[in-house]
Amino acid sequence: MAFKTLFMAHAPDADYEKHTSTIDTGKYILFTVIVKSQEEAVKVSKDMYEKEGIHAITLCPGFSHGDVAEIFEVLDGKVSVNVARGDVASSKVVQSVIQREYFNK
Repeated sequence: MAFKTLFMAHAPDADYEKHTSTIDTGKYILFTVIVKSQEEAVKVSKDMYEKEGIHAITLCPGFSHGDVAEIFEVLDGKVSVNVARGDVASSKVVQSVIQREYFNK
């Protein structure tokens, strides 16, 4: 049985049905999905649990503590929900790029 995990990130132009990929080593399956909103993140999380039986979810740093809690709660605590966060210096490296690409167009 493979360990199955989902990585989700936000992008304002995402189409969660289109912007997805899967890597399968046999022992580890990594699903990636880019979502536009928290509502889509919740939907994708529930769908992936029901259809694929995922064991864990890793979220990009753009998810808030409340977002993480909501996803954990809708999955009844049956899936580990984690956030990939860097230190302050690392966050500053990408902050200007995300601001420019996501919000200043």
